Amino acid sequence: MLTLQNQKNNPSTDHPISVHPGLIKLLACKCPRCRQGDMFTHKNPWNLKKTMEMNEYCPVCGQPLNVEVGFYFGSSYISYAITVALSAATFIGFWVLIGFPFLGNRIFYWLSINAIFLLAMQPYLMRVSRTGWLAFFVRYDSDWKIHEPEMPERTNRDQENNW
Repeated sequence: MLTLQNQKNNPSTDHPISVHPGLIKLLACKCPRCRQGDMFTHKNPWNLKKTMEMNEYCPVCGQPLNVEVGFYFGSSYISYAITVALSAATFIGFWVLIGFPFLGNRIFYWLSINAIFLLAMQPYLMRVSRTGWLAFFVRYDSDWKIHEPEMPERTNRDQENNW
């Protein structure tokens, strides 16, 4: 792999810098294989009519984004983990900033603020969860321009919208 210094000394290489910010690309909902193509057709997750419209293939590397029927049901595990982590973070932040005398009603303030925050973030969290779930099964390939993407074996277009 190239280091930052080698990249500066040899600008003719096609390889990116060796440090690939995978988490940042995950949060930007980029293809996990090339980390460049958008997974979703529209960038704005709060356009609720088009929030979950995904590209069939990555526009950059050609990776199929619809691996199999019902594949993204597993993204609910990631969504749950992110929601628990965000709730814990808002709980700690609320506790540090305002304090929690558990005898008062301040816990209900946190519950209300946390519920509103999570509802407002839900469209974005659904997208990040899908990106993260796909990243478990499709690994980053630094030579994606050379290697062909693996085509799914179990895609059944006839059964795709039967729920």
